[in-house]
Amino acid sequence: MGHHEDRLEIAESFGATEIISARGEQAITEARDQTYGGADHVLECVGTESSMETAAAVARPGGSVGYVGVPMGVKDTEFLRTMFSKNISLAGGIAPARSYIDDLMNDILQGTLDPSPVFTKTVELDDIPEGYRAMDERNAVKVMVKVDRSG
Repeated sequence: MGHHEDRLEIAESFGATEIISARGEQAITEARDQTYGGADHVLECVGTESSMETAAAVARPGGSVGYVGVPMGVKDTEFLRTMFSKNISLAGGIAPARSYIDDLMNDILQGTLDPSPVFTKTVELDDIPEGYRAMDERNAVKVMVKVDRSG
């Protein structure tokens, strides 16, 4: 689910079978329709107030919502009332990349995982601020930093 077409295309390339390119009530309706009334488990990875509300609305009664990272700009907690009334479990925390990076690197080096679809821009080491700016402005999904080892 999302509204950034480039990210949805990447999701499809990694095997996503159902894509919802909508927001708000339309997204909630489509997700409920596709999951026959609500998803057993919802993963919320954006961290905004509206995305937390959407996650709560999409989860079926008795389901669960997991979130990663720190919610940003969440002022209203209406989604918690929705979760309470639907008996939805909520779990969250940081995404501990360090705990799985070794396995991911092995998969990449062995050729069983191709991460290239997520890298939509490459920058030199000195241009890292440009890479962050591109991601912030949604001109890049993820940025690869090219390190020149010749010098």
